[in-house]
Amino acid sequence: MEGMLQETEGRTFTDEEAAHALGELLQEHKGADVVVLDLRKMNAWTDFFVIATASSNTHLDGLERHIKDFSLEKGIDILRRSRKPPAEGDEWRLIDLGSTVVHLMSARARDFYELERLWAQPMALRQGALPPKV
Repeated sequence: MEGMLQETEGRTFTDEEAAHALGELLQEHKGADVVVLDLRKMNAWTDFFVIATASSNTHLDGLERHIKDFSLEKGIDILRRSRKPPAEGDEWRLIDLGSTVVHLMSARARDFYELERLWAQPMALRQGALPPKV
């Protein structure tokens, strides 16, 4: 699925750079324990998972809004948009960007589903351990 995405300033960036940029965005907005999983060798339907923990439903709403604003600004299509608002008490938001799938989760949901353990070893994208910017 490796492809190129177009940034508004005319600079192109790779799917991997976009996944890392999404991870950085979530960290900037107080998403906890942000990780980027490289799934390119594990499946054909997506290349990266970006996972972050939100502290409340309001925080989930805010993080989702920032991801959608980022996607719109960078010309990244959001696939399979939900037609109804999330249910009250929703603990997991999934935003499908094609080559990257963003998972915004409550701490409880993240502990229960253990996506990192299910899918892959996370690339180092923890607070203070971000890869150099490209």
